[in-house]
Amino acid sequence: MVQREALLKDAKPGDRLKIKKDEETYEGVLMPIHRFSGEDIITLKLDNGYNVGIKADKNTEVELIRKSEEEAKRKEKKIDIDESKSTISILGTGGTIASYVEYRTGAVHPAQTADDLLFSNPEIAERCRPKVEVLFSKLSEEMRPEDWVTIADRVIELFQEGSEGVIISHGTDTMGYTAAALSFLLEGLSKPVVLVGSQRSSDRPSSDAHLNLLAAVEMAKSDHPGVYVVMHESMSDKKCAVHKGTKVRKMHTSRRDAFESINDEPVGFVDPETGEVDIEERPKKGEDENIKRKGSMEEKVSLLYANPGLTEEDIKHARSKEGIVIAGTGLGHMPTDLIPALEEIIDEGLPVVMTSQCLYGTVNGHVYSAGRELKEAGVIFAGDMLPETAMVKLMWALTLDEDVEKVMKQNIAGEYTERRIR
Repeated sequence: MVQREALLKDAKPGDRLKIKKDEETYEGVLMPIHRFSGEDIITLKLDNGYNVGIKADKNTEVELIRKSEEEAKRKEKKIDIDESKSTISILGTGGTIASYVEYRTGAVHPAQTADDLLFSNPEIAERCRPKVEVLFSKLSEEMRPEDWVTIADRVIELFQEGSEGVIISHGTDTMGYTAAALSFLLEGLSKPVVLVGSQRSSDRPSSDAHLNLLAAVEMAKSDHPGVYVVMHESMSDKKCAVHKGTKVRKMHTSRRDAFESINDEPVGFVDPETGEVDIEERPKKGEDENIKRKGSMEEKVSLLYANPGLTEEDIKHARSKEGIVIAGTGLGHMPTDLIPALEEIIDEGLPVVMTSQCLYGTVNGHVYSAGRELKEAGVIFAGDMLPETAMVKLMWALTLDEDVEKVMKQNIAGEYTERRIR
């Protein structure tokens, strides 16, 4: 890194450089150094939008062409906030959706203030009075159950402070888990809580961040209490789907329409351009003063995937946990020779919940002998509940002073629907 620093001298990210090396010349904008930057690599964003990494050595020449004007432009760009509009809180948890881009460097930064957010999304101020804060910055795969509780508590505070809707920017990988957790933790909601993310970061031309965020704003302004996920409905930019927090799942690694409602339909759609919100289902509305957090999260819950290689040791290992959710095969099955080990755990007081890894359809313990044996052993069959939702619900139910099996069988936040087979 000494060689790179010596060559760059006072050059900073955003500055335009010309670099000559081995008869090749490169001109572009200096990119920031990050934790994945290679040893002594200088990264430029070329005019064609692509990045190039150049190894800094004795044959490298660096010329400063022009200093960055990005920060000055950001300071000059003032967005008027209409204090009469609906106050919508945007709570950052680490996703790139509520970030701003330095377009000269291509660097994506988490939004710390309304000014940061509005620099890249000025239309938000035309639609609401945004109140932006970063609760924490985590990759979604780093989220823990304790973080769900922290988010829930802050959401309650924001409503108590006068917010008319709360948007939670979140990484997409575990957004479904967080949505399910908030659906159970937040009791008495009278206003919408909207989770939103982006499959493609804000510096990409195909990014879905901007439209998803605008759609989330419109949903957060609506008169539809509950916890929802708002994401692209299709690969086009026509509308975004509104999914119930307990029925949504990420079904593709990279598509912009990766999120689907499983065993259910989206509760509605939002046109991000016109702001039209079309919602079929209207949940029961709570009272503002009655919103509270119910329960917490017990982290010691296992999610086991039934498979031909599952062993008795896998089952017995769960004794160190407080509960188990099984993503069973088909209608909710697993190897029958493991049922006695499962029964021992149940007799010790650990609740065991059965879902299906098929996702679509419902488990049923009355059709085949394996299912009947599992029911006789005391396994709780969870209808068409998603395995992830069942795991989150069991984590929550274990913290309540109530009968766990009874709670698991109740339809608390729309986690159960009528039987659907696909």
